[in-house]
Amino acid sequence: MGAWAIAVHGGAGVDPNLPKERQEEAKRLLTHCLDIGISALRSNLPAIDVVELVVRELETDPLFNSGRGSALTDNGTVEMEASIMDGPKRRCGAVSGLSTVKNPVSLARLVMDKSPHSYLAFSGAEDFAKKQGVELVDNEYFITEDNVGMLKLAKEANSILFDYRIPTVGTCGAGAAAMESPLQMNGLPISVYAPETVGCVVVDKEGRCAAATSTGGLMNKMTGRIGDSPLIGSGTYACDLCGVSCTGEGEAIIRSTLAREVGAVMEYKGLNLHEAVDFVIKNRLDEGKAGLIAVSKNGEVACGFNTTGMFRGCATEDGFMEVGVW
Repeated sequence: MGAWAIAVHGGAGVDPNLPKERQEEAKRLLTHCLDIGISALRSNLPAIDVVELVVRELETDPLFNSGRGSALTDNGTVEMEASIMDGPKRRCGAVSGLSTVKNPVSLARLVMDKSPHSYLAFSGAEDFAKKQGVELVDNEYFITEDNVGMLKLAKEANSILFDYRIPTVGTCGAGAAAMESPLQMNGLPISVYAPETVGCVVVDKEGRCAAATSTGGLMNKMTGRIGDSPLIGSGTYACDLCGVSCTGEGEAIIRSTLAREVGAVMEYKGLNLHEAVDFVIKNRLDEGKAGLIAVSKNGEVACGFNTTGMFRGCATEDGFMEVGVW
């Protein structure tokens, strides 16, 4: 019997001027989700069940960019994606282009458990959801007032928003909007602040690792764009050695197959979890910006990022618990 460990994240790329109340709001949600995961692990729930349970909770709260509160496409709609992976036998499921499924991570789990495939997208995924009887809601359920405002600024700037940044050069409309708010983050009014992707990684007492990731993607993204979160090996990966969930600049994470790289350097270079996470963040992102959380079969937990911060929390069976932003 080993020791369990859990980590959660709510996105990488935190503005240095993020107001304290926003930081505390994020910390409270991460702590709440850790508590849910810890309770489940103490009840001997398998790792795969725990990551689904925790990510469902994150999808239900509009604070982070997944489920309710997802970023909007250039058409003002929501297209969500998620993936889940069970380390034993590397079983996995993924979904993209969801517009009515209340909890994308649970549909990804059903793809893994109830279909002959690993990945379903758009109308095919929605049809599968109906057949499986999952909870469906109108697309409007996912759209928040803050994200409608953020999309408006992104369109004025003719920009895709990543980690809350918006160009200010040659974007008079966005600049004028920002001037109206006393609280700004990289030129964006705090009223339209929206964090990033969510994820959870777990190793249970049996040494089984699992990972899950869920997101609404980039604000003002092209309709049909697919990021790293549903891509096994890029945004999510779990094997007999570790479980990994990534967040940040999706295209950079895809290019580097970031999540799989952690397991690969552990397997082929003999690095421990902390060494592997450090190596991958420093050597595999090129000029990209991202972060990740990871657990090992030995009960270790680690996080790494090359952004100013990452919303994250972790806990281990020996009583260690930490929630941080910077």
